[in-house]
Amino acid sequence: MEFNKILVPVTGRPVDDEVMRLACQLARKNKGKIWAVYVITVKRSLPLDAEIKSETAKSEAILDHIATVAEEADYQVETDLLQSREVGPTIVDEAIDRGVDLIIMGLSYKRRFGQFSLGSVLPYVLQNAPCQVILYHQYTSQD
Repeated sequence: MEFNKILVPVTGRPVDDEVMRLACQLARKNKGKIWAVYVITVKRSLPLDAEIKSETAKSEAILDHIATVAEEADYQVETDLLQSREVGPTIVDEAIDRGVDLIIMGLSYKRRFGQFSLGSVLPYVLQNAPCQVILYHQYTSQD
């Protein structure tokens, strides 16, 4: 499989580093392009373009870190900070706009009501993505 354009949504969790390393490996074969995006969720009570300084600073630090991870893997990545009401549709829209071949998303172990949960973003992306999607599950022991 050839992947020339890869979208990597990041969240600031440790799994992001492994996902970025995987994206670099997959893109290297064809000298593909990688975009790392962080989506700030804006509450409905605020305008969509509201500046949320604490979230912006946090997300910029996350994107800087992920760019460093890519550099350590000897690859260049473009980073982008997005704001929206819903993360899933934003990721799908970004994939469409950029014409990506692949979305790679990290999955950490989450529980909701005592059960393993994918949350709401991953199922939305899986159902609506215009391209292939790879989920990278970070193993953690559940004691």
